[in-house]
Formats: sequence, C-alpha cells, structure tokens
Amino acid sequence: MKSAEVRQQFLDFFASKTHKIVPSAPMVVKNDPTLMFTNAGMNQFKEYFLGNSVPKSVRVTDTQKCLRVSGKHNDLEEVGIDTYHHTFFEMLGNWSFGDYFKEEAIAWAWELLVDVYKIDPSILYVTVFEGHDGDGLTKDHDAYDFWKKILPEDRILLGNKQDNFWEMGEQGPCGPCSEIHVDMRTAEEKKTVSGASLVNMDHPQVLEVWNLVFIEFNRKADGSLEKLAAQHIDTGMGFERLCMVLQNKTSNYDTDVFMPLINEIEQKTKVAYGKEEATDRAMRVIADHARTVYFAIADGQLPSNTGAGYVIRRILRRAIRYGYTFLDLKEPFIHTLVDRLEDQMGAVFPELTAQKDLARNVIREEEISFLKTLNQGLLLLDDLISKTKGKSLQGDQVFELYDTYGFPLDLTALIAREKGFEVDEAGFEKAMATQKERSRAASSSSAEDWTVVKDGAAEDFVGYDHLEHKVQLLRYRKINSVKSGEQFQLVLNATPFYPEGGGQVGDSGLLLDSNGETISVIDTKKENNLIVHYTKTLPQNVTDTFIAQVNAAERFRSECNHSATHLMHQALREILGTHVEQKGSMVQGSGLRFDFSHFSKLTSEEIKAVEVFVNSRINQKIKLEENRSVPVAEAMESGAMALFGEKYGDAVRTIRFGDSIELCGGTHVKNTADIWSFKIVSESAVASGIRRIEAITGEAVQAFFDTQESTLKSINESLKHPQDAIKAIGNLQAENALLKKEIESLSKLQTQIVKQELQTQLKTVNGIEFLAVEVDLTPPAIKDLAFDLGQGKDNLFLVLVTQKGGKPVISCYISKALVAERSMNAGTIVKELGKHIQGGGGGQPFFATAGGKNPEGIPAMLEAAAGLIK
Repeated sequence: MKSAEVRQQFLDFFASKTHKIVPSAPMVVKNDPTLMFTNAGMNQFKEYFLGNSVPKSVRVTDTQKCLRVSGKHNDLEEVGIDTYHHTFFEMLGNWSFGDYFKEEAIAWAWELLVDVYKIDPSILYVTVFEGHDGDGLTKDHDAYDFWKKILPEDRILLGNKQDNFWEMGEQGPCGPCSEIHVDMRTAEEKKTVSGASLVNMDHPQVLEVWNLVFIEFNRKADGSLEKLAAQHIDTGMGFERLCMVLQNKTSNYDTDVFMPLINEIEQKTKVAYGKEEATDRAMRVIADHARTVYFAIADGQLPSNTGAGYVIRRILRRAIRYGYTFLDLKEPFIHTLVDRLEDQMGAVFPELTAQKDLARNVIREEEISFLKTLNQGLLLLDDLISKTKGKSLQGDQVFELYDTYGFPLDLTALIAREKGFEVDEAGFEKAMATQKERSRAASSSSAEDWTVVKDGAAEDFVGYDHLEHKVQLLRYRKINSVKSGEQFQLVLNATPFYPEGGGQVGDSGLLLDSNGETISVIDTKKENNLIVHYTKTLPQNVTDTFIAQVNAAERFRSECNHSATHLMHQALREILGTHVEQKGSMVQGSGLRFDFSHFSKLTSEEIKAVEVFVNSRINQKIKLEENRSVPVAEAMESGAMALFGEKYGDAVRTIRFGDSIELCGGTHVKNTADIWSFKIVSESAVASGIRRIEAITGEAVQAFFDTQESTLKSINESLKHPQDAIKAIGNLQAENALLKKEIESLSKLQTQIVKQELQTQLKTVNGIEFLAVEVDLTPPAIKDLAFDLGQGKDNLFLVLVTQKGGKPVISCYISKALVAERSMNAGTIVKELGKHIQGGGGGQPFFATAGGKNPEGIPAMLEAAAGLIK
C-alpha cells in the first residue's frame, strides 16, 4: 500500500465515524510560549483540554506535522542511527473532546488496524497503565477489560508510569494511555524470543505504532492530580512507522516515504544505499533533515542564530556535515532535494509548493555558508593539533571548535585519528553539559496553579472599540523566571488590552481599583487561547471591580506602524512585483520591521518609490474598512493577503485601506491620515531571497528629520558655513585622497630606508638570520617590510615591534623553510612574547602579530625574542 493511500484511509475511516477532518496546524508554533515547535498532534487542541475554549466539533481527525529535537522529546541524536526515529514526522490522530472515551477509542483502533489495514492480529501487542502508588492510581481496569474483549490476555501487557501515563508537561491535562505495538521480526526470531519481552525495549522491529491517551486528570503545580470535568481522547500514530508495517519493511527509511529522497542522494553521490553502514547512516540523516528544514521554512521559520531558527540551522548543518564527512559532498547539495520532496508531498501540504523557491534558495545559501565554516574549522583544527603536546586533544578546546565555529565532534575525532591523535571525549561532554546547564538555568521558569476568583467565561476582547473598560478578575497565578523574576498572570472577564500576536506587540497600561490604587500591566500575551496580563503585583482586593486602561499613546504609535506595514506591503508588491510575500514582521510603538521575499537589494530609487507610495496613501486620508467576521474563503476570493505561516479559522477579520486588504487581527488607525508620515530607515538581507525593511511613522519621523537637521547644522559649522556644503565636502575628499597618496609614497620611501638599515643589523645565530628590534612603521608597513626582507631567504627569523598608533604591536616573520624544518611557529611565538606587553595575538606559522597595552615591556620582549635562538 502506497503511503498516500495509508494517510487517506486513516482520514476516511475516522470521517466515517463522524469525525471532522481538520488541516494540520503549522509545525512552527507562534502563539504558545511553552513550545517552539508542534511536537505532538494534540498541541493545536490544548485550549480544549484546558477548558479555555469550546470546540466546534467534538470529534476531529488529522495528520499533523511534528518536529521533535529538544526537551522531553529529544530524538535528534538518534536520527539516522536507528531506523525509526525522525526529526520531522507526521502524526495521524483522532480526538474526542468530552464525547466518546476508552471503549470506542480501543475498538476503532483495532478495527482500523486489523479490518481496514489488514495487519495480522497475531503480531500486535497492547500495553495498559499498571497504576502508580505515588499518584494514588490503580491499574486502568477499564482499558484492560475492553482489550480483553479483543485479544488474548498474554498480549495485554502492563506498563509503568513512564511508558503508560501521558502528561502535557509538568502541569496540565494528563491521563493513562494504551499503546499498540507491532512485532515485525521473522518467524524464526519469534520462536526464539517472545515479542512480549521486547515491548518498550527499543527493539528496531518491535515498535510502538499507536498511542491511545485517555485524558481524565489535571496535574497541579504541587504534583497532585485532580479529575477533569470532562474526559477526552487523544491518539497519535506515527505515519512513517505505519507505512513500514504496511509495506512490510524493516526500516522506516525503506518505505516510499523516504526512498525517493535516498535514490536522489544515491544519484548525486554515486554511492549505493545498503552497502556500508557509515554511508547509509549519512543518507538517512540527509533524507530526514531535508524534510524537516523544508517544512520549517514552508511554515515560516527561517534558519537563524536564536530560538527556533537556531534549531533549524542545527538540523540543516548536521545533514551538511554528514554529507561532507561520509559522502564526500563538498559542494551545496541538500537544496537539490526540494523538487523531489515537493513532488511527493505538495498535494497534501500545499505550503511546500507555495514556498518551494524560497526554501531552495535559503537552504542553498545556508549550505554555502556552513561549508565555508567547515573549511575554516579544518584550519583551526590543524592549528590546534600543531600546538598540542602529547597525542590527545583537550575536550574543552574541541568543544570550543564545536560551539564557536560549528565544527562537529565526530569530524574532529575522524581527522584527529588520521593524524595519530585522540580526542578527550569525556572532557568534551563535560563542557557540553556545563553549557547546557547554563542555558537551562538562564531559561528556567515555574508557574503555580491558577487561583480562581470568580467563575465565568474568559474572555471578551473589547480593545478594537475601547481603550478603557470596567473589568473583573477571573483568575490569577504567580510565575517565576530567571529573565523576568516574579510576576503574576491575570485573566479578566473582558479586556481592552491587545495580546501579542500577528507581529504586533502586546499592550501595556494600568488596572485601577475602586480606591484609585493602580497596578501596572507590563505586557499582554495569549496562552492557550487565554488573554493573559502580566503584572509585578496583585491587587489588594482581587474581588474588586477594576478599570482596565490601555497606554493610549503607545497603542496609537503601534497602530500607526501596523497600518503603515499594510500600506508598505502593498507598495512593495506594486513596485517590485507580486512575488513579494510577507515573511515576518514586528510592529511596536518605536517602529516597524518587515521581512519579505525578494531576490536583490533594493535600490535607492526603489526605496524612495516605496516611501512615496505609502505617503501618498497617507495624504489621501483613506478610511479604515474593517470586517470582523468574514468566511475565510470569501475573504481570500476578495483578494485579502494571508500571512506567512499563520493558521486561520473558519471566519476571519479583514482590514482594508483602499486597495490594500489583508487578513489581520491587529489594531489599526481609523484613517491613514493618522499615520502622518512614513520613512524607511534601513534595508538589509535576512537570508537568501529574504529582505528586511525597518521604518518609522508619525512622531518618530519628525524626530528623525530633527536629528538630520541638527547633523547638517553641525557639518555646516565644521565647514565654516560654506555656500555649497556638498561641494565643500567634495573638495575635502579630493584633498584627503591626494594627501593619502603623498603619505603612501613617503611611507614606501621610509620603509626602503628602514629595510636597508635592518639588512645591516641581521645576525646569523645557529644557522638562522635573526633580528629583533623596534621600528617606527605602521603594522601594515612592517608586514610588507618583513615579506620583502624574506624574499630569497630560507632562514630568516624577524621580530619587529612598533608603537605607531599609540599601542605596542609585535610582528613575527619566519621563513617557511624554518617552519617546516625546525617546527617554528610565529603564532605560538607572538603569544608568548605578547605577555611582556600585556597583550596577545596569533596568526599563521610563518607570520603573526600580537597587540598589547604596556610599551614599557618592549625591552624585555626583545630580549626574550633573542633568547629563542640561543
């Protein structure tokens, strides 16, 4: 059975059980501070399990894009080594929100596997929660009894809390689960060892294929459990593993999910898959990671140096280095797999088709950059090996190569072994653990349980119409983090505070009680569909009625920047072309940032055209046309632009200013005239094919021009108020260029004079022509002089020092023959000599420099240099 049929039969089966088929949520999570990536099928439904929202359908099914690389579900280092772990994978799932429970979930799972997919029931085992004394839970008798109706008891196994009690996190909804495992071993192997003894033992052919979670408890902050008001079903079946079973393979990578990619890699490398474990592993890593990176970019996450972007960059670099090390791929290649992936999966996930060109370009540029880093790492590793005493590279130094330059441990170890060195891997792991602990400590946080003040539905957002509103506190909790310290989260029955989302920052402001006392609202965010207000203190009387008051000035500035962002988006598409798509944005009171797809740097003429376009719309005084509830299909048909990587509901809000219309939940000005003025302050590259504009509006534009005017006045004063300032600056530049040429000529003449003097001072010691002396030249001139003196000599050793520029700088030159024959190293020498002038430096074995701050140490340094050849 083809993988496409496997996926479709799953969805069709649950549709026949009156489940609504819903689309996958984006793999990249944008509005949940607890997650960077969707790592389970239930993530998009958390608000229903928490009781924060009421689902439109109580039964749903889907195939969810998932990514597991960090935290509890850290599978990255297993990927490619075994045959069943992946970074990106599809999770087939069915859910019940307070509707059916264990009996139906178990019966339907069995029906699908055995009656629809025709899996031999004799190879299936199931696990049931055995109970846990610490939580006061007994065995899951209900699940056990339902399974007894279906299969023999010797294939119903009891599992512990670790394997058979599912939890969302340290707090929140949880419950026992029942796993279905499949034994794919040969008949001979089954006769030798019972499949029951291999369940949950990480056997590559005895695998969990489906997990049925029965959510019926809530884990509180103190670790205790309480019963939920409603019981839910959350199931997840690994699509890739299911395909392995149904296609009768022994590895997920042997299925038609991965083999088209692996075949592409075979053709590229001329290496056959299945012949050697090292190359097979590299192909598996590349196939898996290419999928992950493509899906991440298609969902709006570009590789970067922070957060989720750093995770994607790590994954891509892992694939590059496996190709580099084991498949001899020294040129960019992963981007060539994009077309094959889009052919395979574009019909199911149309975002792959829409973002194919972007993904290909971004991946190619990332490959070019990291391949350069790998080559730089090779030079650094050679230098480390040359300086190492003994035959073992220190773990902390190897970790620095990895952490600072991205040079991987396995490649370091491979090269070191080729040169007769070992790597202190224990020291590397210790350095890695220390860094991880620092990272964990820096980001650690905790949250207490919610304290309910008043029962009520939360929460009505009134901020489109009001900046001040009478409210009551429904619940609150204390949170603590290393970054922000102790804070409180408050949930109100209604709020005018806009929660961070859609690129716009959250509102700040005040809560006023009936006595006139105020509490500052620092920020507003949305968490599991709750609008959460952040404060440093709690109200004295939490049952009071409050006035919620948004910081009106800051909100207005954000609105100006948000509306200007829409106008700029329209301008870019009209001026540059309809290939322009928004790829990210940040809107706040101080300005706006807008990332978009475009292949080249904007010219000054194009930037000016965008400014003119936006300012003309401002001057036209276009009124806002807002529609708060439009069917999404109708909105798209009307030409509304959707945002990159966002998920939309059945009904959406549209914002129109003239011909500009976008799907948007943010706040906006009532008329473009409110923006007053628009000015682009910078344009730059973010990634291949992605540009970034930063701009300002309103008061910030006035301040910008005030600063420009002040600068111009200062320039005029410096130039003694010329009639034509631009002409005066041109004359100065011409005069400066002429003086530079004269200085260069004089410097060359001075260098020749110094060269003649130094040639007479050279002394031969132990077969080496040597000189250590202070000279009155610039460091660049000294370098030229040293290489000039070295012409035609194979035994020259120079140490020259200068104070030109105000600080001492040492330069060391060694003929390459001396470097090779006597193992002399200029880099090592300047590091030692630099200590005399309270400095340091480095360079190549034949030329290196060291700067310092203690000129009094020069005589001692020159004496020490002379001692090196005695």
